[in-house]
Amino acid sequence: MKLSCLLLVLASFTAAVCLDTSGRHEYPTMPTQALTTAPSPTEAKSRFAMLDDVRLLANGLLQLGQSLREFVHKTKAQINDIFQKLNIFDHSFYQLSVVTSEIKEEEEELKKTTNFLKANNEEIRNLSLEINSKINGILQERAQLQSKVGSLEEKLKGLSQSMVPADQLSEITALKEVIEAQDKTITSLLKAVKEQHDQLDHQKNKIKNLEEKLSYDSFQDTVDKTMDSDQTAADMFEYLTGNSTGLDTNDLPVDCSGVFNKGEANSGIYVIKPNRSEPFNVYCEMGSDGGSTVIQRRVDGSVDFDQTWEKYEKGFGDLEKDFWLGLKKIHSLTQQGVYIFRVDLEDWREEKHWAEYRFSLEGPSKDYTLHISHLSGDLPDAMANSTGMRFSTKDRNNDNNRNSNCARNYSGGWWLSSCGETNLNGRYLWLRGKGRSMRRKGLHWKPGTGSSYSLKMTKITIRQATDADSSN
Repeated sequence: MKLSCLLLVLASFTAAVCLDTSGRHEYPTMPTQALTTAPSPTEAKSRFAMLDDVRLLANGLLQLGQSLREFVHKTKAQINDIFQKLNIFDHSFYQLSVVTSEIKEEEEELKKTTNFLKANNEEIRNLSLEINSKINGILQERAQLQSKVGSLEEKLKGLSQSMVPADQLSEITALKEVIEAQDKTITSLLKAVKEQHDQLDHQKNKIKNLEEKLSYDSFQDTVDKTMDSDQTAADMFEYLTGNSTGLDTNDLPVDCSGVFNKGEANSGIYVIKPNRSEPFNVYCEMGSDGGSTVIQRRVDGSVDFDQTWEKYEKGFGDLEKDFWLGLKKIHSLTQQGVYIFRVDLEDWREEKHWAEYRFSLEGPSKDYTLHISHLSGDLPDAMANSTGMRFSTKDRNNDNNRNSNCARNYSGGWWLSSCGETNLNGRYLWLRGKGRSMRRKGLHWKPGTGSSYSLKMTKITIRQATDADSSN
């Protein structure tokens, strides 16, 4: 509306001020009689526009500029909104492509299994046809024998009416014994054929589960053996009192760095008391420059890490072997300052790698939300998606994938953003998983869109940050 008004003003102003090519005003042609009454030079029209017209023009131009600026701002906001929607679309499309690739891989594995089953079914069908043909032949032979026996019985009836020589009687008796033995053989053969059919059906049902059993049998045996020792190991994760430690609780170190500063140089189990916490047992790993508190370790699969939220809060396992220290204890340690989170991994080729992060942990009201940033190491960063995530277990789902519980599907508690990401508390596989879906249920380190890294050993330690860490 403002633009149209301005155009009307400009048009009227142009009509009022018309200059010729020499820069002078044009006046209408007048008769010669009118020359005598022409106005004096002082009364001639000015060559310049009126001040009011100039102001009106300037005002219109100003309004036009403001309108154009508002239009530009609106257009810029719309473009930014479009870019945000495009980014959301790209992220959704990327997630969809990842899920699609996983579905394709599982589909390929399913096709291979189906082809294997088809081949076995074909062999079973051929065996069944062969067995049926043999059974039919046996039945025919049995029918022939029965007919022969019937004819022999008729002959015996006829012979019984006359005198039969002794040698013929013995021959007939022997023939009857042979026929009875063959009848027993046929009966046992039919029974064996039926048992073979039952075994073939049982084998067909076992084919589908055979591959998975091969991967998990040894793991399950180890878990069963360690169930009896769970109650004794649980006592190691109870909070202690002054009477139980026999020490002055005020004199206890706040972490393993404090244990090292008190002169202890050997790695092992020690009692610490962080600020605002009761004393508890930890495993301290000592080095030449200080002590680190071990909060997680997996070395032999002797402990089942598919535990509930309550267990992950309290801690479980064996402090000298496989264990999880407990979210409450880890949180109490991190409230004392800036801590470094170190991950040490070993794969099935016995190659060792490590990574360090600066991290902090929120309390139980925030479900122990993790804040972490990469510092150094020879491992690719696989914890970037975990920062800002709440801890999840099979009975408390806090991941971003609301359609499924990743901790329940892949086992073990972790700071999960979506299924298939890094999980160092997954199921311990004694052999490297054959399929991608199987490897994700075990211990693996997955850096973003990179390939998953199947693991044999994991260890997570924390220590107070030093000046050298702050400079990184």
